[in-house]
Amino acid sequence: MRRFNHFKAQAVIFDKDGTLIDFDFMWGGWTLHLAEQLRQSSGLDVREALCGAMGYDEANKKVLPHGMLASNPMEKLYRLTVDVMRSQGLAPAEAERVVAQGWRIPDPVLLAKQFTDTRALFAGLKNKGIQIAIATADDRAPTQAMIEAFDIENYISAIVCADDGIPSKPAPDMVLTLCERMRVAPAHVMVVGDTVSDLKMARASGAGMAVGALSGVSSALDLAPHADLLIESVDELHAYAEAHETLAPRAGLNPGLATS
Repeated sequence: MRRFNHFKAQAVIFDKDGTLIDFDFMWGGWTLHLAEQLRQSSGLDVREALCGAMGYDEANKKVLPHGMLASNPMEKLYRLTVDVMRSQGLAPAEAERVVAQGWRIPDPVLLAKQFTDTRALFAGLKNKGIQIAIATADDRAPTQAMIEAFDIENYISAIVCADDGIPSKPAPDMVLTLCERMRVAPAHVMVVGDTVSDLKMARASGAGMAVGALSGVSSALDLAPHADLLIESVDELHAYAEAHETLAPRAGLNPGLATS
């Protein structure tokens, strides 16, 4: 595998959950909270069934790498939850009512545990002229809330989210959309993610470098066939920013957060 110091990125596209923040802490906690909300709404103890359907190993507090939680948008998780309630004997209309009453999106502040000082990392990259973007399977509202909580909005050039109407991972569209907004060719972009879907997206888009982060749901065995490089976490990218030569400003560079 290549060492990333040999790749001079003009932009870095980060996945969010499992890459910038602890996936197990965020989504495991959310699944258990949702199970409790559903119990209160229906009187049914669906904790075991919901964890099984979502792909959360409660005993080991781990999201399973090939489970539904690993890389599916909220819309699919919502429909899955309705199916779980129906499997417990509720009629379709009642299952819909119970889920609508109990549904909550993950608290993007309370449940967000960073793998590094994200603000310092992003500042280091931007100071070297490297643009920063986020491509996430989460929805825009919680993503924006996390960005504001971490005080990193001014460092991000663009974000794409699951509810933006763009084909999601592993399709290449998220990367291609971000590259267009940042005015950077995919060949000059590094994509960092913790799932096979992230890395397949990078490959399909023609990204110059695909970096697999072992901080999330996937093992080295899962990620290695699709990655140019594996890192333990994004904390290692501080050294990349420090070693990177400062890029000259390019015409048309948009330094602010582009959300459209």
